[in-house]
Amino acid sequence: MMKEEFHGSIKLITGEEIFALISIEETDQEPIIMVQSPVIMKMLNNGSSQYVKIKPWMELSDDDLYLIKMDKIITMTEISDKQMISFYERYLNDEDVEIVLDGKVSISNNEQLGFVSTVEDARKKLEEIFKIPNNNKET
Repeated sequence: MMKEEFHGSIKLITGEEIFALISIEETDQEPIIMVQSPVIMKMLNNGSSQYVKIKPWMELSDDDLYLIKMDKIITMTEISDKQMISFYERYLNDEDVEIVLDGKVSISNNEQLGFVSTVEDARKKLEEIFKIPNNNKET
């Protein structure tokens, strides 16, 4: 009999910690854990901010459902943190995001990332700020 699905974290005997939509298949012998779209969520610190980096658990596979035997699991827990579940679901919806835990979110695979202006536009704005006349520029 299969239980209801839940979002959870599993620590494997290999040391990996995965986050996934989990269901447990009860069998006559030992239960089998089914994980759907498992990912690795890594916490990163960057000075004053904390980030969550999300990547697929199995990077070379096209499958999204995996079976794990209980003897390969150290521990498993249900995750009810709505923010973590939201990060996971956004990742699954192909929103390639880098998530800052202070509530700010930036798109990490955006071609315009870091693009503020062209050099010419920036020069004009700086000249306006410092009131430098265009005809007295150094060459």
